[in-house]
Amino acid sequence: MNYPLAGRTALVTGVSRPRGIGYAVARTLARLGASVVVHHFAPHDAEQPWGGADVEAVRAGIRSQLTEGAQTADFSADLSDASAAAPLIDQAVSLTGRLDILVCNHARSGLDGSIADVTLAGLDAHWSINARATFLLTQRFAERFDWDGSEAGRGRVIWFTSGQLHGPMRDEFAYVASKAAIAGSTATAAAELVEHGISLNTVNPGVTNTGYLDPGTTDRPEALDGLRAAMPFGRFGEPDDAARLIAWLVGPDGRWMVGEVLSSEGGFRLRP
Repeated sequence: MNYPLAGRTALVTGVSRPRGIGYAVARTLARLGASVVVHHFAPHDAEQPWGGADVEAVRAGIRSQLTEGAQTADFSADLSDASAAAPLIDQAVSLTGRLDILVCNHARSGLDGSIADVTLAGLDAHWSINARATFLLTQRFAERFDWDGSEAGRGRVIWFTSGQLHGPMRDEFAYVASKAAIAGSTATAAAELVEHGISLNTVNPGVTNTGYLDPGTTDRPEALDGLRAAMPFGRFGEPDDAARLIAWLVGPDGRWMVGEVLSSEGGFRLRP
């Protein structure tokens, strides 16, 4: 079989639940031949109504997808601490001695509200995790990345933004502001990183059910019917939908994509 990511090492952050996008990305990259390092922070997930972390299930699921010679490891880190980013990158490098791919999937949920209600703590929590940690991880990744000058040897970085690109997301002001910083910084960061052999792109995965859209655990029950009705194909996005796009971007077929903000949302923004 052809393993396009053989010999490459990837770090995927925010991988602590088998329902999550990060888990789907990590398994997909492993299946394509990469060695995969994952980051998790179980205390955050334990606070959420859609369920806490099952890190052992995550480990087992990724191991089951590894190809011959590939390795995996996982590390816990609280990315609200600015000093946590650089050591996490260094730990990822230690698995194989190199790090070629960084997928910044981590995100903060909770402590949010409308612009009239959001608190200083909420603004700071979303900024520190969603935006600042992403920037610091990318900075350290670039410092440790050793480009051999070839096209095949280029590094890849994936950031995540959200649907604020295409319309309002009421009562999620802190989240929207932090994710808008990601989208708004993409072109500048990509222009600077490409000089070091690194291609950066940002993905908006759209309305993706990672457990928060299940009737029994959703934090927005009044919105479920309307959201589902707005999906042109009659379903919410699945973590694998985002994983397929990211796998393409970080693989050889995505080599000509640099500095783009891409939406993978099944036509959600085309709703009436």
